Amino acid sequence: MSNPAPRQTQGEEQVPHDPVENIIHAIPIVLPLVGGVLMFLLAFIAVYMA
Repeated sequence: MSNPAPRQTQGEEQVPHDPVENIIHAIPIVLPLVGGVLMFLLAFIAVYMA
């Protein structure tokens, strides 16, 4: 069962850590690289099929 005693907090409240914040700084670098690789692969497939 639950504990009826109130929770004791000291100082600031703890904000849950968001794991997305660890990788969000890499998005401006990763997105163009992935887009370039995808365009290369699509062009390669188009030339191979022609």
